[in-house]
Amino acid sequence: METNGYPNGTHDDLDLAQFDDDFESAEVEEPDFDEPPDGRYQVIVDKVELTRSKTANNPMLKWQLKILGPQCAGRFLFRNSMIVSPENLKWLKSDLYICGLELKKLSDLPAHLSDLLDVTLEVKKQTRGEYVNIYFQKRIEIDVPPGAASGQSAGDDAAADILPF
Repeated sequence: METNGYPNGTHDDLDLAQFDDDFESAEVEEPDFDEPPDGRYQVIVDKVELTRSKTANNPMLKWQLKILGPQCAGRFLFRNSMIVSPENLKWLKSDLYICGLELKKLSDLPAHLSDLLDVTLEVKKQTRGEYVNIYFQKRIEIDVPPGAASGQSAGDDAAADILPF
């Protein structure tokens, strides 16, 4: 039986004592969860998945967009494209078209989700009251370092081994 990646759930072969001094002196960094301000951003599609809304259990396409610039680089914007009404479908079809994905039938979307990854876009973030909207403006072609969507740049292979995630 294997538990948490370790045979029999044990960690006996993993000696962490060598890191005790560095761990003790490491500073704790507070995460920055502030929303990026309203404005236009260059983003790359980092994740996209078909799922259901938590409240009404309606189908939706969930987007995670990594900001490339010009400000707030490395932070994320999120967009949920609901799949409920003809109006929702119109917006979704427009977003997919901007991303370069032209489908004959919506039922073909699951087979083409990977085609949306690493697409670079210009988006507009606009807050109205308590609601945040992300509008896809246009697809853009910019030079993006390899691995930018995953948060890893070319040549960062060694650094990836020491990142906490």
